[in-house]
Amino acid sequence: MERRIYGIETEYGIRYIPKSLGHLGPEETARKLFKPVVDTWRSTNVFLPNGGRLYLDVGSHPEYATAETATLRDLITHDKAGEYLFNDLINQAEDSLEDENLTGTIYLFKNNVDSADNSYGSHENYMLERKVEFAKLVASLIPFLITRQIIVGAGKTHPAGPPAWGTQPGISAEPSYSFSQRADHIWEGSSTATTRSRPLINTRDEPHADASLYRRLHVINGDSNMSQTTTLLKIGATDLVLRMLEERYPLKDFAVKDTATALRTISHDLTGTARFALADGGEISALEMQRHYLESARAFVEIKGEHHQDVAYVLDLWTRTLDAIEAGDFSTIDTEIDWAIKKKLLDAYIARGASGYDDPRIAQLDLAYHDIDPRRGVYNLLASRGQAKTVVSEQEIARAAIHPPETRAKLRGAFINAARNAGEQFTVDWVHMKLNAYPQHTVMCKDPFATESEDVQALIKVLDGIAPSTSWAPPFI
Repeated sequence: MERRIYGIETEYGIRYIPKSLGHLGPEETARKLFKPVVDTWRSTNVFLPNGGRLYLDVGSHPEYATAETATLRDLITHDKAGEYLFNDLINQAEDSLEDENLTGTIYLFKNNVDSADNSYGSHENYMLERKVEFAKLVASLIPFLITRQIIVGAGKTHPAGPPAWGTQPGISAEPSYSFSQRADHIWEGSSTATTRSRPLINTRDEPHADASLYRRLHVINGDSNMSQTTTLLKIGATDLVLRMLEERYPLKDFAVKDTATALRTISHDLTGTARFALADGGEISALEMQRHYLESARAFVEIKGEHHQDVAYVLDLWTRTLDAIEAGDFSTIDTEIDWAIKKKLLDAYIARGASGYDDPRIAQLDLAYHDIDPRRGVYNLLASRGQAKTVVSEQEIARAAIHPPETRAKLRGAFINAARNAGEQFTVDWVHMKLNAYPQHTVMCKDPFATESEDVQALIKVLDGIAPSTSWAPPFI
């Protein structure tokens, strides 16, 4: 089977809560958060020695894009490294605020919806071979993505009444709990736009690699996941479906009549049995559709073999999640799937006296689940107690905050470290490495799998010759 490059981009919600006098809005809080980054890099948009990209996005959303990774374990590790890096920045920002007599707490939430019902994203990237019929693959993938939320959604509580943007089909006016946070904010299957129309797939052709060989699939409808095992299932199951489509393995044609209506209908039905319209006039449920993809994936793996160490676990967790939904008993997945982990917690609080899903304490707990602080965030506390399963260690995550994975990111990280040691100004992106004072030394690396490059090594050798005697390390780590 062909190798794959994966990446995740995560936008975080930010909030400052004062303990005494003084208030900071999101924009000013984000500036405080990024001050160490600006002091070090003179920018709020930087590539780090671990190959990842840290930046302040539109709307004062801190964002982290993982380095390109070639394994699911590396992807999970580097996704969590983004939380590690931001937690370090939070600690520094709060210390700085204390020096200004502003005693308060900065919160970063790895979720997708704020209190005003504004949505922000979690984007997945999958490298495809250019020879793949992209338009056909996208059309065939959309039904899977529409129904995937029942296995990998992050879960969300809904108070009574319609959402801020109005009544929609499939959304109850009663207090409720849904599979997904993003499902209520996606409007179409595919588009080159990402904010105006909010599609499941952004089709802009931006490969960050050799465009004659590769194309990037940019999936933007998924929820941000706190659970490592949910992320493993999300990327692992999608990867299997992509491999089936790439190899023209026979799958049923499930073209959906109305993407937005189907997404909302599915998200707000925890039985998985609500039916939605297909383009051919038929109807189907999310459980039925996901069963087809799962059984096809099992047969495909029987023929092709397991292409990574977690294939068996992905298939097992996929099966157990669908079985749990069908049985209405989520106890078999409530340490592994975000929406089920959170629901168990919320339901326990309701059983102890909270009035229901519209209780303000439940809404607060829902949000606290996504707090990335390791000492305070509810998911992190559950994981530390063994009540949420993990697949990578804290030590691996801390290492990934500094060290790149075994991909092209390794070359980028080595160049960044050498340029910083030499005190030279430089510019990098996913493909290019340039010394600003010596533009003739620009190196381009179009192979995302490359871990060695004579051109990069020659450039680093030049930099090593002018490096000061003391080594450099990012001061905010």
